[in-house]
Amino acid sequence: MEERPENPDMHVYARYTQETRLRAEEVIGKMMGGHALLYSSGLSAAASALDFYMPSTIAIRRGYFGVHEVIRKYCAGRNVSIIDLDDEYPVTQGAPAGNNLDFRHGTTLVWVESPLNPTGEARNIQHYAERAHAAKGYIVVDATLAPPPLQDPFRHGVDMIMHSGTKYFGGHSDLLMGILALQRYDQFKHLWEERSVNGRVPGNFETYLLLRSLRTMPLRVLRQSDTAAKLVKFLYSLTETQQPDSNVPAQIAHGRVVKQVWHSSLQPRATLEEEVEDTVKENHDFDPSSQITHGGSPTFGMLISNENYAKYLPHYLSYFIPATSLGGVESLIEQRVIASPGMDPRILRISVGLEDVEDLKVDIIAAMTRLVNEHS
Repeated sequence: MEERPENPDMHVYARYTQETRLRAEEVIGKMMGGHALLYSSGLSAAASALDFYMPSTIAIRRGYFGVHEVIRKYCAGRNVSIIDLDDEYPVTQGAPAGNNLDFRHGTTLVWVESPLNPTGEARNIQHYAERAHAAKGYIVVDATLAPPPLQDPFRHGVDMIMHSGTKYFGGHSDLLMGILALQRYDQFKHLWEERSVNGRVPGNFETYLLLRSLRTMPLRVLRQSDTAAKLVKFLYSLTETQQPDSNVPAQIAHGRVVKQVWHSSLQPRATLEEEVEDTVKENHDFDPSSQITHGGSPTFGMLISNENYAKYLPHYLSYFIPATSLGGVESLIEQRVIASPGMDPRILRISVGLEDVEDLKVDIIAAMTRLVNEHS
């Protein structure tokens, strides 16, 4: 009987199998409804997904800048076309997608990040899955911003799910981890064989920390999602089209500090008069309630009225830590341009932790009031 990589007779070498890693992969696989493999980081998982499909066309738009850098590295020396998510997809020639492992000859790979970094808005996964498969291509969904139990991309026909396990799976800002999951066992085994060769496995201690975090993950994520939805509603009330609560000082209401708030709970939404980057290309009429069934992402974005406010606000808060990353138990806020050059400097990204929502709201009111008093 052929040995199965997830159930070896013995551990020969840690690059192949290791007890703690196997246990974590088993737990995560059940959480995601597929076969999961762990990697040394989210970007090493992204690189492994590209090496696995070996596409000659990649459809992608916006999203985490690190993935774009991985794609740039993959394209070096190869004849690869990068197209927009909504462009026409070239049909993959040769074997029909999904029937066997002979798919790595000029395939089209559709890379969908949903919810989207840094806005927390959801994209219509099933729509892009159907388009990818109609072109005999494949679709990978980077679901980092809405991990289980918030959404299940496999329900909508995706071929592979990617996560930066550093974020919500890790949950404590103390480990690096990447995750890929597939539903077909033959593809999982092939991916495991490739990982055994490229050596992109996580360290044993990081995997131990991951196992620790999985025990509380559903509790953490659901609480963070609920708090984020309440905070989004509060911040949205500060925009110029909304009426704020009576306890909000007039000087920080009516768009004087907050111009826009982005989050899946605000979808569908009209394209606003003032949009940034190419957000007008996103399908704002999409209702994500049937896709993100247990709450939106605990991470979301907002547009501040001017660059100076965006620069100082993160440092005037007490409960929020001005730092990059997301998914931990502490609430974080950052001026996104610091980590992602080229981003509109007025954009702030918030990652909600486990603090009480009323404490966060009081903190925001105090910080914005100080901001207006000192920088108007």
